[in-house]
Amino acid sequence: MADREETPPTLPAKDKILPIPIEDEMKGSYIDYAMSVIISRALPDVRDGMKPVHRRILYSMHRQGLTSGKAYKKCAKVVGEVIGNLHPHGDAAVYDALVRLAQDFSMRYPLIDGQGNFGSIDGDPPAAYRYTESRLQKVAEESLADIDKDTVDFTPNFDDSLLEPTVLPSKLPSLLLNGSDGIAVGMATKMPPHNLREVVDMLTYLIDHPEAETADLLKILKGPDFPTGANIVSSSDLKDAYETGRGRVIVRATHEIEELDSGKSRIIVTEIPYQINKARLLESMADLVRDKKVEGITDLRDESDRQGMRIVIELRRGEIPSLIYNQLLKHTDLQCTFGINMVALVDNRPQILSLKTIGSEFIKHRKNVLIRRTKYELKKAKERAHILEGLKIAMDHIDEVIAIIKGSKDVETARNGLVARFGLSLIQAQAILDMRLQKLTGLEMAKIIEELAQLVKEIARLSEILADIQKVYALIKEDLLDLRTRYGDERRTHFITDSGEFDARDLIADEKKVITLTQSGYVKMLPLDTYRKQHRGGKGLTGIDLKDEDLVDRIWVADTFDTMVFLTSRGRCYGIEVWKLPEGSRTSRGKAVANLLALSEGEKITAMIPVKSFETQEAMVMVTRQGFIKRTPLEEFKGCLRQAGIIAHLFVNDSDELVNAALSDGTRNIVLGTKQGLAIRFPEETVRTCGRQSKGVIGIRLEEGDYVCGMEVLKEGAKLLVVTEKGYGKRTDLEEYRVTNRGGKGIINIQVTEKNGLVASFREVSERDDIVVSTANGMMIRVPSDSIRNTGRNAQGVKVIDLAEGDKVVGVTVVAPDEESSPSSTQTEPAATPPTVH
Repeated sequence: MADREETPPTLPAKDKILPIPIEDEMKGSYIDYAMSVIISRALPDVRDGMKPVHRRILYSMHRQGLTSGKAYKKCAKVVGEVIGNLHPHGDAAVYDALVRLAQDFSMRYPLIDGQGNFGSIDGDPPAAYRYTESRLQKVAEESLADIDKDTVDFTPNFDDSLLEPTVLPSKLPSLLLNGSDGIAVGMATKMPPHNLREVVDMLTYLIDHPEAETADLLKILKGPDFPTGANIVSSSDLKDAYETGRGRVIVRATHEIEELDSGKSRIIVTEIPYQINKARLLESMADLVRDKKVEGITDLRDESDRQGMRIVIELRRGEIPSLIYNQLLKHTDLQCTFGINMVALVDNRPQILSLKTIGSEFIKHRKNVLIRRTKYELKKAKERAHILEGLKIAMDHIDEVIAIIKGSKDVETARNGLVARFGLSLIQAQAILDMRLQKLTGLEMAKIIEELAQLVKEIARLSEILADIQKVYALIKEDLLDLRTRYGDERRTHFITDSGEFDARDLIADEKKVITLTQSGYVKMLPLDTYRKQHRGGKGLTGIDLKDEDLVDRIWVADTFDTMVFLTSRGRCYGIEVWKLPEGSRTSRGKAVANLLALSEGEKITAMIPVKSFETQEAMVMVTRQGFIKRTPLEEFKGCLRQAGIIAHLFVNDSDELVNAALSDGTRNIVLGTKQGLAIRFPEETVRTCGRQSKGVIGIRLEEGDYVCGMEVLKEGAKLLVVTEKGYGKRTDLEEYRVTNRGGKGIINIQVTEKNGLVASFREVSERDDIVVSTANGMMIRVPSDSIRNTGRNAQGVKVIDLAEGDKVVGVTVVAPDEESSPSSTQTEPAATPPTVH
């Protein structure tokens, strides 16, 4: 068995199989495939800026004579020639590449002049290639100029039937002018287009100052110049991108504001960012209006025509156009990021290039092209001068030449006779034999002598160019400046300054918001003044449109720019900035909180606290259903903004859960209240400070069946408001709650009876506060706290809200107004200081 393994059987040569490990074969095959994609398909050459398909399309059209001065020809003819002779790929791929070269919204300087439907900026597809026609643009001919003068190398095509150029002579750097976009294997390129005048000025400067740095070049070439115009938001990222080859620029649409006689305004968008589909952009804006993510827009239409782009956004009277526009920038592609990844082939190897490297490589390419062209022209000039010199000798001895020719029996004898008599070369002798008799006229003889004199001068000029490299660089500059004059145009993309990086917070009014959370986990926010103040005992107004099986669980009030710290029943902590919460109408249900926070199954929000800064001396006070309490420094919660949240509390047993939390400075008293109407007051300092992953200490000892339903961190001069499930409430002076030791059984908080029901919530209030009461069926009422009777601890309270049958109170929020409303006002203004939340 071992022998058979060591000595494989001998097979005939034609059937021999070589054993190769499959991993080696796959590695080699994949590398071959990857390099083929990189070199032969996806990445442009730094010299002419072309991918193979683009180079083959232009060269094929050049061979067919489809120049700018000739008639258009069907694109089907071009595609057929390309795939039949040069590009062994599908016709769709070739036609797509041809179409892009003709689109003025894709190419800064289109290389193909198309006739027919070549697609649109709305994403409309082009017509089939049997319907469209094309020819080369004049600027494309500059890429093919001198290609027949041995300026570039040629290689056999895929079937060795003809030769194709490996690169185009290219008088202009198409890689910079039109950019490039491609995905290879393990790498990609994304080059922005630029302005021709700036590119030429940069190249001429680089020729004169080869030691120049990127910063010097960027004083001339300002940055990308997109065919669709728009604006670039100035940033230091641009310099880094051109130095390192990788970076980004922020591109923003161009707009203007029109004020109408009716007092309304409209936003007119005249230019959009590069490579953005206009139709999809309009759809995304319409979706924002329909979903009420952007409000204040009454109409949206596209009035674009042959004169240019015009997207009209009509606004409701009284809206601020700049605010609406900035919201659209945030939510749509009116502002987007263009990623720069300057990867191209240098000597058939992909490299990440800086701006200077691209410019230097192009200059090097043009230098080689001009040297080869000069050598070619010098060779042709010398060959022609050599012939003319022979003709001149023949004319000086015309009678003797004629005699030799007449006396010869054949052409070869005549040729040899001329060579022997006058010392001519075979080429010169043959030229004399081929000369027509009309050349013997005096005028023709003068032309030959004049042409010879001109050739002598041209030979001297060409020789001088080859002898002095500076003359080659002068020719490069001469060509560039000529092209600048003929094809240069004004910059389309302009630079704008921005006050720092774009911050969506600048778009949002700073105001108080009511945040509502239902039992099934839907959250929303809306302005506090949505709920007008009513008299005590009113029926309230609908605060949320609920499904039959859903109930309002809790409500909070917070400032727009607070960080809302969510604490869950399982002791986890999450953070979201308030302005990022979904905003809805008064009757909308909101958005599932599970889409905002990574909650586990069965986990629910039990507390939410507005935090302006985590860098304070405050602590988070937390209480559990079974009466355990602890204090943790607020700064330990600053990591809560991460999507997965952080641990806030550990429990003594699995049946316990977090009930409420609040912020405190460590010097105040704490009141815990239970569902059956008991309460305990003790100094906060008796609760020791501990970490997030601790279990805390006993705050109140509970009777059988009772549990903690709330907690307040007290401040001086306030009263304690208790509201029951059946809509009754009372206020009680804090002096009636004596300070005891932590861990006691507590004292009576409210007399719980069949009439008023169990405790729904208790809150600390002042005389000027308003309270917002919410019910399980989605009703809300806002009343002044001083309209609720002030009584002792043993009272049952007075009716705060008139409940429908089967409804019950589930939450109370306290609102502290900034100042009294005017006599004509029906609403109160929200407080500047965030209230304590439930």
